[in-house]
Amino acid sequence: MLTRSPTTPSPTSPMQVEPAFRSRLTTALLAALLSASVACAEPPGLERLGEEACRALTGLYDYDATIPLEARIVERKELNDGLREKIVLRGVQGFLVPGYLQLPATGDGPFACVLLLHGWSGSKDSWYQDGNYISGGDARRALLEAGFAVLALDAQCHGDRIAQNDFAPVNHHVDDSAESQPRKGYFSREDIYVQTTRDYRRAIDYLLSRTEIDGERIGVLGYSMGGTQAFLLTGVDPRVKAAVAVAAPAERSKWTIVAPQNFVDGIGKRPLLSIYGRQDAMCPVPFAEALHASLESEPKQQIFFDAEHRLPADYVPHAAAWLKKHL
Repeated sequence: MLTRSPTTPSPTSPMQVEPAFRSRLTTALLAALLSASVACAEPPGLERLGEEACRALTGLYDYDATIPLEARIVERKELNDGLREKIVLRGVQGFLVPGYLQLPATGDGPFACVLLLHGWSGSKDSWYQDGNYISGGDARRALLEAGFAVLALDAQCHGDRIAQNDFAPVNHHVDDSAESQPRKGYFSREDIYVQTTRDYRRAIDYLLSRTEIDGERIGVLGYSMGGTQAFLLTGVDPRVKAAVAVAAPAERSKWTIVAPQNFVDGIGKRPLLSIYGRQDAMCPVPFAEALHASLESEPKQQIFFDAEHRLPADYVPHAAAWLKKHL
């Protein structure tokens, strides 16, 4: 966590810091320790913190809504399937957060909007590429054709935000020689998950300022890391009305601050669809089924494909239909 507060903010140096963040983390962990013995009964294979600890944990995802968004449109581009705007807004840590907002080519607004959350080492552009790991182009087009607007951000240290990791990709591996070692690792995996989730909450604030967007009809579609963040974001922000989590990796330990099973109370009754591959080593079927069983969502659905972590593009129609029905 960076703690300096420079005079002139830049994309790589935060304008404003949050000294309360570490104290909230300490509070959450202490509450977790105190409540470990009273954790809720869960299906076999799923460990979950107790209710008090879960409430404390979600506090880590709070943010100061009074920090100016300073949102602006830096590019407009007419694509075959609608107008795409590149936006930049001020994130919760003061970093500049870039994203794409695209409206459907036809129809009258205000439009329901689906937040698109990419996977580890991906970017907002993952949703504009055909034939990639997440079938991102297929997913985006299906949502636009269904009448949704879509908003995709770069996760912390990803895409245009790579400067936050000293321009080293998050999956960058080099040899052991000192001169070849880039400066990296400013942010842990958990920090990237948490801060990106909070940045998406800021993005929802921005969407509410846009007359073309129906702020009562916000949904989420996330793949891999983004699938986990779909659980987290839905669990901490009631403005998300429906969610689709695809290939979300298992968090077997209840102690991690990004374990989706600790956010099911926050998700409550809101509709959630989860999609997995039966051979996905990153999320074994028993864990996926136990997580699904713990949800109180009405309705909820779980779909398995005969695949590993990379699912066929056939997942896309299921995701689009779910969001169309529940938004």
